[in-house]
Amino acid sequence: MSAGALGGLMSESNGDGVVIDGGSMTLEDVAAVARDGDRVTLSEADSVRRAMAESVALREELIDSRVPIYGITTGFGDSVNRQIPPEKAAELQEHAVAHQGVATGPTLPPAGARAVAAVRANNLVRGHSAIRAEVVELLCAMLNRGVTPAIPEQASVGASGDLAQLSYVAAALTGDREVQYEGEERPAGEALADVDLDPVTLEPKEALALMNGTAFMTGIGALAAVDARRLATLADVCTAMATEALGGITSPFHPFIHDEAKPHDGQVRSARNVRWLLEGSDLAQPYERAVDEAGTIDDDGYRELSVSIQDKYSLRCAPHFTGVLWDSLDWATDWLETEINSSNDNPLFDLDSRGVFSGGNFAGGHVALAMDSLTTAVASVADLLDRQLELVVDEKFNGDLTPNLAPDLPEDHPKRALNHGFKGMQIACSGLTAEALNLCTPMTAFSRSTEAHNQDKVSMGATAARQARDVVEIVERAAAIHLLALCQAADLRGPERLGRTRRVYDAVREEVEFLDEDRRMDRDVEAVQAMLHDGRLLADLRADLADAGDVPVGE
Repeated sequence: MSAGALGGLMSESNGDGVVIDGGSMTLEDVAAVARDGDRVTLSEADSVRRAMAESVALREELIDSRVPIYGITTGFGDSVNRQIPPEKAAELQEHAVAHQGVATGPTLPPAGARAVAAVRANNLVRGHSAIRAEVVELLCAMLNRGVTPAIPEQASVGASGDLAQLSYVAAALTGDREVQYEGEERPAGEALADVDLDPVTLEPKEALALMNGTAFMTGIGALAAVDARRLATLADVCTAMATEALGGITSPFHPFIHDEAKPHDGQVRSARNVRWLLEGSDLAQPYERAVDEAGTIDDDGYRELSVSIQDKYSLRCAPHFTGVLWDSLDWATDWLETEINSSNDNPLFDLDSRGVFSGGNFAGGHVALAMDSLTTAVASVADLLDRQLELVVDEKFNGDLTPNLAPDLPEDHPKRALNHGFKGMQIACSGLTAEALNLCTPMTAFSRSTEAHNQDKVSMGATAARQARDVVEIVERAAAIHLLALCQAADLRGPERLGRTRRVYDAVREEVEFLDEDRRMDRDVEAVQAMLHDGRLLADLRADLADAGDVPVGE
């Protein structure tokens, strides 16, 4: 969604929206706020607001005692040994924001920045962060009115949290730096005034509470995981359609192989999806049909089979690779949602013991590893689909399909030898796949010691999350190319012969025509990727499945 689409007051059209309560936010909630502009509101529950108020009161009580409290009456990081008087505690927060205004690189797109802000709001309402409810309410109001902090993406080590990036959230709340509003970048103070919001003056600890956490990496990671889940569904669709296009054998997806013999949950799920999608297909064939066509050997001699009774790995092993993505998504979702619903700043206030605890909840180790793993699983699926595409376009392997899926023209047609069909598309898919695979170096392996050896072990979670996001986007394009090729193959075979994959074929053909002559296809790729994002690509398939009361394909 563009920044312009988020401009103005949005609260009238978003129903109940998402309630910020510190304990129930899901990845889907984050995506709804980030991309659909859903309204966010701070919970009205007495327990939430009372805990926030009591943590602020405890903060004031401890400040008045004049004991050193990290980041409140001491310097930050390695400067912890420098204590200041309570009278300077509020001013210290201004310096916290100012000295971390060092993020660089491209500005995070509005949807990503909205995800970051929503996650940070949720992190802060658990009664451990000593921040006033009105600060979080202002952050919610900014989201509801389309005012999004402008956050440069680069320069986080991901373990005193995403300090630099989140300083731009804190600054925007005070009317400083820039925000994205109505499709352009504007001074924060001006944009707040335009939507009738007053900036806040941060009290002791509040800047640190906003900055010292994992919301940047987690917000980006949440959207990447949502997109990767949709991509896993599309990978199963592509595997089913590739099986049909190539006259492949259905037995590799049989429950015996997966449910009984090797029951990894994701593998079982992927095989189940492909199996369901192939029901009713007149193109894919059961193993028995292939064996019957192969016939029997009549003597002790040797013979060459006229048909293959076993498909190549990219078809028959597909659930073993897409299944890894499904399983990775399950545990990555659990880790991300734990992070989203956690208190991850420092120090934290314990209302039960009336104490303050310095710790390391700002360290993004779980998010970093989840993102590194997701990146590798998604890139592996790109490799799988790219190998399937090779089989479909290559006349040496695609049966009686045309070379490169070029239109099937008569022998004497003047353009028969001129069309190259999907040759360029296959090269593009290979290039995208190589780029995705190149980005699989795990960022968790690049911990750096920084900040005078105080931050001597860091997660690199923010970079890992951005890398996962980028790989997912690249692989979406590769999958779109493969799907377009499969629809072309279906036209050459006869789309009426497809099984339940016909729903996806029909959706594509609503936007992209059959390739009857060489043309540019970059916009076709963009169209299919847009359909994947806005839900149109898989909507009819889901509706058909729901009507049948059958097992869901993906989620």
